[in-house]
Amino acid sequence: MNDLEAMRKQYHLRASEQGLKAWDVHRLIKLSAAFAVISVPLEQIAELDQSYWFDEGGAAPTCRAISEHAKLIQETDLRFPIILSQDGRVMDGMHRVAKALMQGFAEIKAVQFSQDPEPDFIGIDADDLPY
Repeated sequence: MNDLEAMRKQYHLRASEQGLKAWDVHRLIKLSAAFAVISVPLEQIAELDQSYWFDEGGAAPTCRAISEHAKLIQETDLRFPIILSQDGRVMDGMHRVAKALMQGFAEIKAVQFSQDPEPDFIGIDADDLPY
């Protein structure tokens, strides 16, 4: 089993005028696999100061939900670059960003789309996405 097959099913979610947009993270990884890896200062990651996991389709920020994210942060592997949208928003890798911040890093490795791919789903509730 390769790293992608072992990864849990997840989506990048973003609100839009057309309804919730969802990108399959497995597909984002495949699409960006040949991109050049760059270093991005953590100070440029706007999501560090936003309600990222507890926004669109996310669970309420209960102690249990925060603990689950803390476990994911602890287990994440910083060898893999995060994926950024064309405008620099995190499409995959916030647990890695949080781990890098917690470990005192100033930068993180990333790949970035020059043009965002079309979402896999539009207007579907996050709870109705196939997992």
